[in-house]
Amino acid sequence: MLKGFVVGFLLAVVLLIGGVFYYFYSGMAPAATADPSMPFERRLANMALDAHIEKQHIPQPPVPADEPNFLAGATVYKQQCALCHGLPNQPPTDYATTMFPKPPQLFQGKGVTDDPASETYWKVANGIRLTGMPSFNNKLSDTQMWQVSQLLAHANEISDPVKRALLPDTAPTPVASPSSTK
Repeated sequence: MLKGFVVGFLLAVVLLIGGVFYYFYSGMAPAATADPSMPFERRLANMALDAHIEKQHIPQPPVPADEPNFLAGATVYKQQCALCHGLPNQPPTDYATTMFPKPPQLFQGKGVTDDPASETYWKVANGIRLTGMPSFNNKLSDTQMWQVSQLLAHANEISDPVKRALLPDTAPTPVASPSSTK
């Protein structure tokens, strides 16, 4: 009886592994950005990410959550993050709407204000596999990454000057003068 149970269990495990292999090998698994998510994809990915970040023991922010750091963070955010993660009161960019998974719009809804700045710092510094989120560890300084992380952790309470710093740049359209068209 026990031998039959063990053989049945092993056979079930082999069939499960074979089925998963066939699902991917046969091309049935979604691969395009327009395809729907795989079953449990988001839940498993978030569970792995959360567990990995928790194991890292990230230190507390070395920069205070204050106006000068928020302003500096806003400058870096506009240059490095806004294309994918958006600006306050702006629709997602065309670029962001074509990505899978869709990058979170960090100034819409709760953004990451419920995450500690240290968690956002880890994501900025290390990137997130299979999401399009790159690592900025070799692009930004530690201070810049912490400033952006503090800005995002406190996005729901930033001052008007910081909000103005996050407005989209609108360069005036050059108008040809009549003498330049001759």
